[in-house]
Amino acid sequence: MNSEIKNIVFDLGGVLVDWNPRALFAKVFADPADMESFLSNVATQDWNEKQDAGRPFAEAVRELCAAHPQYAGHIRAFDERWEEMIRGPIPGTVEILTELHALSARRLFALSNWSAEKFPVAEKLFPFLKLFEGMVVSGRVGIKKPDPRIFIYLCDEYSIVPGESVFIDDVLGNIEAAKRLGFATVQFESPEQLRRELVSMGLL
Repeated sequence: MNSEIKNIVFDLGGVLVDWNPRALFAKVFADPADMESFLSNVATQDWNEKQDAGRPFAEAVRELCAAHPQYAGHIRAFDERWEEMIRGPIPGTVEILTELHALSARRLFALSNWSAEKFPVAEKLFPFLKLFEGMVVSGRVGIKKPDPRIFIYLCDEYSIVPGESVFIDDVLGNIEAAKRLGFATVQFESPEQLRRELVSMGLL
């Protein structure tokens, strides 16, 4: 086993949790093209990420409804039916996390961009979150990846040394931010690819 690595830090959405607004809006829109237009031009990724950074959903919904009143019902659904955007866990990655926890050789953490208001939904749905020694959720601290301050917050909160840690995320910008701070990194593509990389690093 690799004795230099003491901490493994997981992203959640796209790595352990399959979250996608299309899981909800495919039921709301009859035409897929209309759904894609709504997600590209109205309830955009940038709009949603502001909730990940701490903006209250009530404020976000109110402002977006005022700007796009013809979509008011759809915008409210993004808040009120948010749980329907969660397709479920990503089983292969959950298995990896469970194996790492059973080995008890590394400290396990989560670092996720997620709305503070919606994260309790994940905690209710996914018992595997209890396997982490600690979690930093962007909406709770008001900083989101790839801002280096959220990585520094994680390190300060849990006495983590970046050079003794591996960070796993599916988003390249987040991976690059972690690398600049000294983390070893794995850009997640699939559970199979993650397993291969962790085995090659001597962590599984």
